[in-house]
Amino acid sequence: MHLSDNPATPAAATVSEWIRRAPKAVLHDHLDGGLRPATIVELARACGYTALPTEDPAALAVWFRDAADSGSLERYLETFAHTCAVMQTREALTRIAAECAEDLAADGVVYAEIRYAPEQHLEGGLTLDEVVEAVNDGFREGERRTGGRITVRTLLTGMRHTDRSLEIAELTVAHRDNGVAGFDIAGGEIGNPPARHLPAFQHLKRENCHFTIHAGEAVGAESIHEAVQVCGTERIGHGVRITDDIAEDGTLGRLASYVRDNRIALEVCPTSNLQTGAAKDYASHPIDELRRLGFRITLNTDNRLVSGTTMSEEFQHMVDAFGYGPEVFEEFTVAALDAAFLPLPERQRLIDEIVRPGYAAL
Repeated sequence: MHLSDNPATPAAATVSEWIRRAPKAVLHDHLDGGLRPATIVELARACGYTALPTEDPAALAVWFRDAADSGSLERYLETFAHTCAVMQTREALTRIAAECAEDLAADGVVYAEIRYAPEQHLEGGLTLDEVVEAVNDGFREGERRTGGRITVRTLLTGMRHTDRSLEIAELTVAHRDNGVAGFDIAGGEIGNPPARHLPAFQHLKRENCHFTIHAGEAVGAESIHEAVQVCGTERIGHGVRITDDIAEDGTLGRLASYVRDNRIALEVCPTSNLQTGAAKDYASHPIDELRRLGFRITLNTDNRLVSGTTMSEEFQHMVDAFGYGPEVFEEFTVAALDAAFLPLPERQRLIDEIVRPGYAAL
């Protein structure tokens, strides 16, 4: 149901309140894209990093959002130099992960998969294993601080432009019983096709380990085809360019049909898509068309600091653009948990004991 279909449509304040209370699940959120601005300033001072554009937390938050509003994925990615610079010690990584869990739980998120690239956090002398252990310690601490209101798992990310993806895939397998749910490939999409990292995906398949791939953001449907048919991804990070294989009358091409019919989840991040040029505005974002055509849609933040967003704000944008009511967000949340890299009993418990009752109460 759309809010506009309801003669008793609630006032804006009421909409904002149920959005805040609604149980949420996020599958696509980058750890290095969601730091608290004040934490960045404090950690920069502690480690002697002097390249921040400002040391005023409020102004820094605005700077990140403005820098990301370029319409270019490459320019968007440049902002991460500042966050990664302060994420080079065990203490910093543990703190940032714990705060991430707290911030998500405060926004009503009950399940989150947070991704990061371990190879980007080695400048302070940590090993890859120590990076993973520090982040996992932080998330367990964050879960404790929130009284267990959120469950957090991590995705270890290989970078498209480096040659360490197989090593990171092996790291994923080694830590999958310690909070690591799966693997991801990220970074500049142009000139870095996913099949370049095929040995990593083959290793994950042999080890029965989950993975997702960023595809169909800066590059069109051919990127999605390669991720799905060559690499065998279970989910697609972003994936909005699947519309390249959909005719104006809604007729699906072979690839689009395959993705829809096999329930391959799209990790859609509307605000980020606007910033990187994958969509012009919320009203014309393809998420609504894809939902109506039957794709498995999940709603995500991508980078909460860099994009200046939260899950509640993403919900609000969808209400404003398409008039979505609680039923649609329950649909998105259940879809996310169905596609989560969790054992089936854990997914079902979250749906039956938290999500369904939470939306019923709205």
